[in-house]
Amino acid sequence: MANDKLTPLMEQYYRIKKDYPDKILFFRMGDFYEMFGEDAEEAAPILEIALTSRAHGKAAPKVPLAGIPYHALEKYLGRLIEAGKKVVICEQTEDPKLAKGLVKREVVEVITPGTYTSGADNGNRFNYLAAVVNTGNSYGLSYLELSTGDFYLDDVAGDDLIDRLRTLDPKEIVIDDADGHLKSKIKLYLPAAAVSKLDSWKFDRQTAHQKLVDHFKVDNLEGFGIDNGNAGICSAGGILYYLDENKLIDLKHIRAVRIPHFEENMFLDSSTLENLEIFSSPSGKSLFTILNRTRTSMGARRLRQALQAPLRNLQKIKTRQQNLTRLVEDRQLLKDMSELMKSISDLERISGRLGRAKAGPRDIYTLQVSLEATAKLRELTKALDFPEYAITEEDMVELERIAEQISAAIVDEPPFGYHEGGIFKAGYDQALDDLKESISESQRWIAGLQAEEKGRTGIPSLKVGFNKVFGYYIEVTRPHLEKVPPNYIRKQTLVSAERFITEELKQKEEIILSAEEKINRLEENLFLQLCEELSLKIELIQKAAHFVAEADLSASLASCAISFNYIRPELNNGDRIKIINGRHPVIEQILPSGKFVPNDTEVDTKKSQMHIITGPNMAGKSTYLRQVGQIVLLAQTGSYIPAESAEIGLVDRIFTRVGATDKITLGQSTFLVEMNETANILHNCTEKSLILLDEIGRGTSTYDGLSIAWAVSEYLHETDGKQAKTLFATHYHELTRLANRFKRIKNFQVAVKEWQDQIIFIRKIVPGGCDDSYGIFVAQLAGVPKEVTDRARTILRLLEGGKFLSDIKSDSEKESASLFEHKYGKTNHHYEKIIEKLKSLNPEQTTPLEALNILVKLKEMIGDDD
Repeated sequence: MANDKLTPLMEQYYRIKKDYPDKILFFRMGDFYEMFGEDAEEAAPILEIALTSRAHGKAAPKVPLAGIPYHALEKYLGRLIEAGKKVVICEQTEDPKLAKGLVKREVVEVITPGTYTSGADNGNRFNYLAAVVNTGNSYGLSYLELSTGDFYLDDVAGDDLIDRLRTLDPKEIVIDDADGHLKSKIKLYLPAAAVSKLDSWKFDRQTAHQKLVDHFKVDNLEGFGIDNGNAGICSAGGILYYLDENKLIDLKHIRAVRIPHFEENMFLDSSTLENLEIFSSPSGKSLFTILNRTRTSMGARRLRQALQAPLRNLQKIKTRQQNLTRLVEDRQLLKDMSELMKSISDLERISGRLGRAKAGPRDIYTLQVSLEATAKLRELTKALDFPEYAITEEDMVELERIAEQISAAIVDEPPFGYHEGGIFKAGYDQALDDLKESISESQRWIAGLQAEEKGRTGIPSLKVGFNKVFGYYIEVTRPHLEKVPPNYIRKQTLVSAERFITEELKQKEEIILSAEEKINRLEENLFLQLCEELSLKIELIQKAAHFVAEADLSASLASCAISFNYIRPELNNGDRIKIINGRHPVIEQILPSGKFVPNDTEVDTKKSQMHIITGPNMAGKSTYLRQVGQIVLLAQTGSYIPAESAEIGLVDRIFTRVGATDKITLGQSTFLVEMNETANILHNCTEKSLILLDEIGRGTSTYDGLSIAWAVSEYLHETDGKQAKTLFATHYHELTRLANRFKRIKNFQVAVKEWQDQIIFIRKIVPGGCDDSYGIFVAQLAGVPKEVTDRARTILRLLEGGKFLSDIKSDSEKESASLFEHKYGKTNHHYEKIIEKLKSLNPEQTTPLEALNILVKLKEMIGDDD
């Protein structure tokens, strides 16, 4: 569009917009944020707001237009971010009243799915911004939770990258703008994540390293335990550059960058988290939702972390167990803790807003209340042990001083924003008190003016009022206008009255308005100064937040232990997992009380390493596998578990192979998904791992599948360093023969009872192999038509009798086949006797005469039914 056709305002808009072509620009105009052109057309339907059009200049065509009120920014911003959009905030940077010509405007922030923090304030999820860069030998992976300041970097092998990303589930991933292959790969496997590009040079190792040391104000990264050769340095520096581009400059709350330590925590891949239903399940009830009795968002996030990366450090596990034991035994302490934590807000995210200069008066007030409650919580929990998150006496003195500082400054119900005043208590600042007193004095004078003027003028209906448009006024109804004194100056005419002002009233109004404007500016400056002082204490506030999170996690797990009748398991570094009367943590809460059938488990690397589990479909094999996986995982978080008793030898990983639905949507066949997951398990398991296999080989031919399942079992039993504790549920009954060949493979089955052509699921895992999967009975239970299940039984009998599928009569031949079978087939009551007689014959030792006699007898047997 030619500039000579545009208004100066629109020239300013397009000048700013050209720098952000792929983002929606919120352009501040007075009390609204306006969007124009394609931005308006894109945003209006998402925000459900009106889309109009307007010409902006002589002979200029109409441009689509949509707008939102400035005070509703967060509401509408969240919708756009949820839709995967990126938004640019352009503010007026000068007071329109003081502007000479066009009001100055500039971009103050760029908000993307990974940098959006407001929507996360009450959530228990992490909102990660990740960065990935290919360094040749490996990938640099970094991820940041901007709202809390948690920042990690790692060096990741190419084969592990996607799984790490799927486990993290970042909202946005920043990549090298030259790496088109990586973008395609991410879009395929993480379609919900936004992908953003960054110039290649910003991922350069030396450049990125310098960016990190500059941010942390250190000479090197060794103090963070980071080697200069770590590829994660490239991606971590890239994240900081990306934040720069998004105008996120104040990042005081990002005080460290760490490497995830999987030697002390168990890494659970995305398949395991999904298959064990840790955070989601088809029923909507997951292990997380069952256990989440936390009182704070910090505690809920700590619970999520604990389930996502259970402990491998025995001492840390026992320390958390001991805390739970104290709380289970002292119910009053647990109750007091839970009540106290209700008043603690999200200290991590408040400190994040302080660090980004985004905190408001309400944040600072809740910080005060939360720190006061934290001090009480720390005193209350002296009997508990939080070695990694301990708050010292010196810390408490400083935290209490911070709370007192805020208490002396901020009113009890402050506004959310700091531009309109009403933030500070009397006595905090003398200049502020003086301005407020001048307003109060003028307001007292105005309050007395009405009575004084009524008496002076004799006008009984006279009243003094105020509105935002005309300010203060004296109102006189029409019947009394002749009594108006000459010093009254007409200001506004109404239908039934006139409004006036006097010179003295005008002076008082100017005093009040001038003082109010000065108060607003002064309070704004005082507030920003207070926030700057508090930002120096971010590290201490974060320390308090970590303490509260750990205390909340312990209280939540203790509460579950009491409510669900959990026990404290015995953990050690041994090779055995022994669970007596274990229960599925989630399903037992869904079923009516007492209906869940518990089961024992004893798997031992030295004696009973692999269990081959057979039994009918729907009998509970998958539930049993998930139950064992969840119990072991829970035990290694330091939690109590649903069982009568248990001894858990620590495992380094839990692997699962269950189902393939999620990846079929990616274009991978069921069998390919199975083989990819199986290969991952075989490559990465150790003798300290726990493997849960729910079928292998379903996606190929029977013999192929059986061969692969057999070979996998042999590999896990025979290969040094791979002899993991394994539970293998299968429909290949032939695998039960493995127990005769390998000493550490044992057979188990899900018990059933047969009664009147029906089966009853007992749900008990018992020793021994099952030679019938009862598939036709299960089909019947599922409602398959009777004629189909009856025909299936006929075909099954023929197959078991040695027939091939090609020999079996089709449905169209059923009538003649039935007639034949009635006379000569299985329906003949001599059929079994004839078969047995033939099987007993030895043709080489039978004389012709004996053979003839036998033939005559067989013919007689058949003839009995003629």
